[in-house]
Amino acid sequence: MDGRQLASKWAKTEALLSQERVAPHIPPTRMFNSFNLRKMLNTHRMVVVKPVRGAGGHGVIKVTKEGSGYAHTYYAQKKHFSSFNGLYKSLNRLRKGKSYIIQKGIHLATIDGRPIDYRVKYVKKEDGKWKIRAIVGRLARPGLFVTNLSRGGTMMAGSEGIRRSFSPKAVTSKKREMRELTRLSTQVLEGRYPGIGQLGFDFGIDNSGKIWIFEVNTRPQ
Repeated sequence: MDGRQLASKWAKTEALLSQERVAPHIPPTRMFNSFNLRKMLNTHRMVVVKPVRGAGGHGVIKVTKEGSGYAHTYYAQKKHFSSFNGLYKSLNRLRKGKSYIIQKGIHLATIDGRPIDYRVKYVKKEDGKWKIRAIVGRLARPGLFVTNLSRGGTMMAGSEGIRRSFSPKAVTSKKREMRELTRLSTQVLEGRYPGIGQLGFDFGIDNSGKIWIFEVNTRPQ
């Protein structure tokens, strides 16, 4: 199996878009270039730009259209630009020639103003059946928009995260929906990449309660 291909966020996104129940939960995604960036900012006003390969929130940049200008946020540092070209040049410097994708930005539900997302760990047991090991919430460090624990995020039980950022009544249904999306997505990925045995799904719940799949982390075995 080609582990490099499996690591590509673009390849996995394309695979998941082929599943009609999963596709509506994938944020609109395009390859990074000037045309796509301009178009997606005009449509969504907030996008996230991230490496095709990479983990731990490394290299993830939030880009926003603000009035007649633009801004990007990299870790806790925000820069403003009066022109699209200035923004684009700065992003090109940050990505250092690596392939990036652009994803529609999602306004995540928050706790005390800090965004929270969820990691679902899914593992294949020796009998060939898949099992959910954990559903954990990851709360961004104050001032950051990435929730990764390696960037100072706080871990909590998934149920607690849903209860505090959304509502106690939503806990059961949101966890059930995450489990169902995990199961359907894994069927697609396993069909395309036989031999995978461990997956980490990154889910977000937006302000309206919709569940989004941001990423599936594959550890080829």
